[in-house]
Amino acid sequence: MEKTRVLIMGAAGRDFHNFNTVYRDDERYEVVAFTATQIPKIGGRTYPPELAGKLYPKGIPIHAEAMLEELIREHKVDDVVFSYSDVTHEYVMHKASLVLAAGADFRLLGPKATYIKSKKPLISICAVRTGVGKSQTTRYVIAALQEMGKKVVAIRHPMPYGDLGKQICQRFAKLEDLDKHECTIEEREEYEPHINKGVVVYAGVDYGKILEEAEKEADIIIWDGGNNDLSFYKPDLHIVLVDPHRAGHELSYHPGEANLRMADIAVINKITTAKPEWIAEVQKNIAAVNPTATVVKCNSPISVEKPEDVKGKKVLVVEDGPTLTHGEMSYGAGMLAAEHFGAAEIIDPRPLASGTIKATLEKFPHIGPLIPAMGYHEEQLKDLEDSINKVECDLVLIGTPIDLRQVIKIQRPAMRVYYDLADHGEPTLAELIKKKLN
Repeated sequence: MEKTRVLIMGAAGRDFHNFNTVYRDDERYEVVAFTATQIPKIGGRTYPPELAGKLYPKGIPIHAEAMLEELIREHKVDDVVFSYSDVTHEYVMHKASLVLAAGADFRLLGPKATYIKSKKPLISICAVRTGVGKSQTTRYVIAALQEMGKKVVAIRHPMPYGDLGKQICQRFAKLEDLDKHECTIEEREEYEPHINKGVVVYAGVDYGKILEEAEKEADIIIWDGGNNDLSFYKPDLHIVLVDPHRAGHELSYHPGEANLRMADIAVINKITTAKPEWIAEVQKNIAAVNPTATVVKCNSPISVEKPEDVKGKKVLVVEDGPTLTHGEMSYGAGMLAAEHFGAAEIIDPRPLASGTIKATLEKFPHIGPLIPAMGYHEEQLKDLEDSINKVECDLVLIGTPIDLRQVIKIQRPAMRVYYDLADHGEPTLAELIKKKLN
């Protein structure tokens, strides 16, 4: 029987998981290539034989998505599988139209085909968009479980942007592990807060192997989702965050809407900084597509080390990169902190931005007068450092989940912005979790 020729469109995450769970050992299919987008410099690699399996002794090439039409025609592709997240429904259908016109079928793989079932209880924390507050929610949930006496292990959504053969199954238990695995800023932002709380984090490429290792040391597992992707694991409790600052996005982004429709608990975050009409729209949309979900209201209060040192100062704001780029926010926690704590002026760094940071700001013109903390490779880290240090200011406000001062040299006074999840009324998220597990 002739094999179905498959191409998988991705961004170094869901694409590899879809291959591993659906295609890797199935002789009915031949996966001819992956394409890559969203993250710089992740094309031009090979999905290695040790991950690709016995059917692919030479591995599978990974090309830039710009080559999609050419690859479909060159390899006589039958199926193109769309496998990345945090994009509009309209975007997905434009890609589908391109694929159909090039002569292939367009596919989306859902949870039924790609879930892996854990032997341990598993809570998934997902969202409808990037930058909603999944990270602080994950920390909140872990703390609640630890108070119940549970040994918790977090499994983080993949960010394998380096040598895939070295990233099959990674375990992070101490800060030195971040250097050992040559983590990017994005990886450090997600892993470091857990490590500082004594929580072991797993990540990598092969999430079957990762789950097997995590189960050896956990009473309960947390799926710490990335972007607005679906969970890789079948959850016993599915928590999904929505953002009233982007009201309406919960019904217009892929696969965020699917997440919301499957949610056991829908968390409306950032309540105290959102307008009442935004919150009302989100509540209406949750009720329309998932009326059985329990709705919880939360907030992400912002604090700084010394509020008095912000007041009256000329401030440069550095924000979390993904929240601004494909998350499409024009501001983040750093900007909110500058305004809340009385900064006299927010300095616009865009005219002085260097290299890849300048290119990022040009690619995403919606970003406001701030610097996105991009650091996927050494060149970007150097450009980030240069872009910050060129700006004449009294204070650099760091609105990222990690202390950038440990990664780059900031020449001016700098201060971190902190944010955690806080309950905002009844029922609380912790109460619901305890009720579910008891």
